[in-house]
Amino acid sequence: MSFISIQDNLLSCVSVIPDEFVDTYMPQANGEFVKIYLYLLRITHKPDVHPTLSSLADVFSCTEKDILRALRYWEKAGLLALSFDGRNLSGIRFLSAAPVKTSELTANAASGTAQPSSGGPVPSGTHSAKASEIPAKTADGLSHAESVPAGKATQTARLSSIRVRELQKENDEIRQLLFLAEQYMGRTLSPTDISRILYFYDVLHFPMDLLEYLIEYCVSKGSTSLHYIEKVGLEWHQDGIRTVKMAKSRTNTWNKNYYAILKAFGIRNRNPVPAETECMERWLKEYGFSMDIIIEACSRTVTQTGQPSFQYAEGILSSWKRQGVQTPEDIRTLDDKHKASQHQKASAASRPAKPVASNRFNNFHQRDYDYKQLEKELFEKQLMDQ
Repeated sequence: MSFISIQDNLLSCVSVIPDEFVDTYMPQANGEFVKIYLYLLRITHKPDVHPTLSSLADVFSCTEKDILRALRYWEKAGLLALSFDGRNLSGIRFLSAAPVKTSELTANAASGTAQPSSGGPVPSGTHSAKASEIPAKTADGLSHAESVPAGKATQTARLSSIRVRELQKENDEIRQLLFLAEQYMGRTLSPTDISRILYFYDVLHFPMDLLEYLIEYCVSKGSTSLHYIEKVGLEWHQDGIRTVKMAKSRTNTWNKNYYAILKAFGIRNRNPVPAETECMERWLKEYGFSMDIIIEACSRTVTQTGQPSFQYAEGILSSWKRQGVQTPEDIRTLDDKHKASQHQKASAASRPAKPVASNRFNNFHQRDYDYKQLEKELFEKQLMDQ
């Protein structure tokens, strides 16, 4: 009996995408990260292609750091294994997609870790744990140490479409919340908007009234951006705010500080815009400055520029932060050091110049011609010649 030869010319131009990736990992990831993952999956079937960070950056019109950031994300998600030759990336290996709970993945994505709860990839049987490996030639100088820390990665917190449908189907309060959100924001919510809002309810366990107040508060500040709502909501979660009363207490305190800063700038009769709020939050929370230090920076800004410039004040405060300022006394110490330095420079500039030493080049009487007199004599001589 002769064997039958079966050939497949289709798979040579087809990239197989794991179902687990599409169902679980892809909805939670940044769109640019997904594109890079799919492109890498594609070029595993092109043995003649030898990618580098530089060539990948050219394909996606981004920086090499953006490419490495995406690779780091998928490595932490357990889908890629990166190899390094010293400080440079030398290889990329695809791993089997590990089944994870949506809530765990979204929680990790919000914090920027994107790491499955199992701590690493678990073979699913669909693909080999040693899946395709891509050698990367990266003598471009981008090192292992230059990758972005996981805690600073910006990932969107959202639920899967399946979970969103489940919540909307089983809970009338959620449908009412989404209706109110549309009224507050003045537009129809997209599926992505809905999943990002319900993330706070399903994963961070915000009570319904707190979630409604979060949206109301952000809209009252002049912003209907889901990015801003997420930012404020995550800050509340990190600060342990669990009730509307706690949220109002916090916002009232911050509002007083905001208006005090605006007053120091000479701004009255208006609310701060989101960009100004972001600056003030950074000064108060990230830099940890007290109000008297911030108001001093505002006063110096107006004195120096004649106008309320948040950018100029940011320069002052970031400089004080780098120099370890914590109290008004520290500012006075810096001022005294600056004055002493300026006085020293002025004294050095006012010192008489050293006399020029005598040598064979300048050891003679310098001529002191009166050029106007010479011109006059020349003119008179020309008249006489005529």
